[in-house]
Amino acid sequence: MAITTREQTPDTQAAEDRRTNVGIVDCDTHNYWQSIDELKPYLAKNWFELIETVGLRHFAGGEYPRFWGDPDDRVPPSARRPGSDPGFMATDHLDAKGIAYAMLIPLTAVTGMPDLAFAGALARAINDWQADIWLDADPRLRASIIVPTEDPVAAAAEVRRAGRDSRFVQVQFGGRPQEPMGRRRYWPIYEACAEVGIPVMSHAFGSTGNPITGTGWPSYYIEDHVDPPQAMQANVISMVFEGVFEQFPNLDFLSVVAGSGWEKPLMWRMDNAWRALPQEVPHLKRQPSEYMSEHVYYATQPVEEPPERDFFAHLFDQYPAFKDHLLFSSDYPHWDGDDPARALPGLHDADLRDRVLHQNGRRLYGLS
Repeated sequence: MAITTREQTPDTQAAEDRRTNVGIVDCDTHNYWQSIDELKPYLAKNWFELIETVGLRHFAGGEYPRFWGDPDDRVPPSARRPGSDPGFMATDHLDAKGIAYAMLIPLTAVTGMPDLAFAGALARAINDWQADIWLDADPRLRASIIVPTEDPVAAAAEVRRAGRDSRFVQVQFGGRPQEPMGRRRYWPIYEACAEVGIPVMSHAFGSTGNPITGTGWPSYYIEDHVDPPQAMQANVISMVFEGVFEQFPNLDFLSVVAGSGWEKPLMWRMDNAWRALPQEVPHLKRQPSEYMSEHVYYATQPVEEPPERDFFAHLFDQYPAFKDHLLFSSDYPHWDGDDPARALPGLHDADLRDRVLHQNGRRLYGLS
């Protein structure tokens, strides 16, 4: 119903250009429904009846956001949840922070649902809901395609369907899928992403039944809050060594809400291992660090904040590709979200700030 090939008239294109030719690109803005009833027009009757009688069932640890409550000033007056009103988001975030484009990331935990048929129907409904309720409301908004990642054939079909609308700019994975993201079961999704010409994005948290750390279940939320880099590094290692970027040379990967200061030490370890055991991965034609430098992108939030704030700039000295692969992320409307004015501690280089806040996101997403 909602996904169509988007066409611009000269007048609407000119109006959009005036609003977006300057400003920040935010790769991580969260949108929610006020009530699950908003999805009713987009779901077959049997699926909505299932929601009403059974609810949205997830694996243990799969339902998120498992976050602390968001601040009261992020709650629109007409809504019960922060991030659930497009008009309020426009004034409270886009206008107030000078955001030219915001990438919507609904935290719906579709990837944590054991009923794959239901997950596929729900993903399609969420995408149609995003197009109607959010993308049509403001030309600065772009969206992530929600897919049932554990049903790759259905997920790839949804990428191709939703991807007909150019306002959908990336495909969304949860941070902890059932298997490492390089496994071939997920390759149909990557093939569809490469075909449509959009990156794949992994947002931290969530679960598909596995423990959410490398050694089991943690005791406290604070552990879960610090742990996402574990899963993200495992996914990057898997994608590189399994040969995803060799098989799909035009595919890019974006890590969101998993930090970014770990990339260079990980490259050193991977390169050393590859030099010692190249016969195990003959499909790799280059060093692992070269694939990472070319294909892997990172979001600023949560940004590393060393005790000496100027030390943050040293990351760019250690890893030159970082200059073109770090994107601003607000994580709006969460309690620990970042204001773009304070998101880059100790980074005084005007060119680098411009790249992170403006240019890198425009290039990755093909924005004007």
